[in-house]
Amino acid sequence: MPDQTPRPEYGASNGRSAPDADPELTKTGTTTVAVTASDAVVVMADRRASAGGRFVTSKDTQKVEAVHPTAAVALSGAVGSLQDYTRRLRSRADQYEIRRGDPPSVAAFATYAGNLLRNGPYRMVRPILGGVDGDGPQVYDLDGGGAVMDAPYAAKGSGTQFALGVLEREFRPDLSTEEATAAAARAVESAIERDTASGNGVTVAEITAEGVAIDAYDDPADLYDAEPHVTDADADDGAAGGEEVA
Repeated sequence: MPDQTPRPEYGASNGRSAPDADPELTKTGTTTVAVTASDAVVVMADRRASAGGRFVTSKDTQKVEAVHPTAAVALSGAVGSLQDYTRRLRSRADQYEIRRGDPPSVAAFATYAGNLLRNGPYRMVRPILGGVDGDGPQVYDLDGGGAVMDAPYAAKGSGTQFALGVLEREFRPDLSTEEATAAAARAVESAIERDTASGNGVTVAEITAEGVAIDAYDDPADLYDAEPHVTDADADDGAAGGEEVA
């Protein structure tokens, strides 16, 4: 009898393409986000690995990986494909630095990461790449077809809608690293509250021109204050709404 045990995943397909593949095992599930700050990028993901979004296979999965001296990826997809993909990215960055004396620019590295998705066996891998170089903080949203789209922030996985709703509200171009971290944490936490494939804390990478620092937290709330960010426009609207009319 063939082995029908669901393969663990970071949140997307198990890589099967047969017509009889169980759709419950090939749907996307997880929450990954990346946010640019004034001089840094914050990349974050939940830590739950599941089979088809139904069965929790790990509560301590690291879905954020450093792949470049000043860049990291947040990952969703089948575990085996993601591990191979990140190894290829790291190898490319190392080879480039050995040959040329400096690591590739983040933009060039993002192009390579997209080409690798398009030409390699990684169609079900869904990464977000964030990095910092001489051109400043950058975030690139990549898809299985090899598209590379730069954006001030991005989210992927089954928690995307919840996460993007928070990022739309809280993002502004001049965020400090602490504010960007808080926004990312609230975004992932919002997804965890409603998405069964996301949970068990977060892994966060803080990326600067000096390097990549990765930490894990059991509770996203440890990364932000109790009060959410309020923009000046929101404050003005609130003040206007609170005025009394004689």
